[in-house]
Amino acid sequence: MYSIKFNFEQKGLETVTLENIAPGQSILEVALDNNIELHHNCGMVCACSTCHLYVEKGDDLLPELSDKEEDFIDRAVSPRINSRLGCQCVLEGDGGFIEVTLPDQTQFLGE
Repeated sequence: MYSIKFNFEQKGLETVTLENIAPGQSILEVALDNNIELHHNCGMVCACSTCHLYVEKGDDLLPELSDKEEDFIDRAVSPRINSRLGCQCVLEGDGGFIEVTLPDQTQFLGE
């Protein structure tokens, strides 16, 4: 099972830690299932960059960055060396601790 700690760049949001997360889901799906706002304009098919996040810990527990994902990260707002797309961060192993930071979601249209 996984534990995922969500940090937020958006002011006023407190850190959320979720426990006992089963493998087979993406970090984006975990966020949405737990009422954590993370945009996903393309419908989770790696065709945009709105589910962009920063993996602070546990990157070794996630699939390797694909060329396609890397291309979309280059289009994200404020990409960093630890940037990933939440839709591509599928929990596939036995579990562990992952910490992510979500960029300020108010920077996207519709907010």
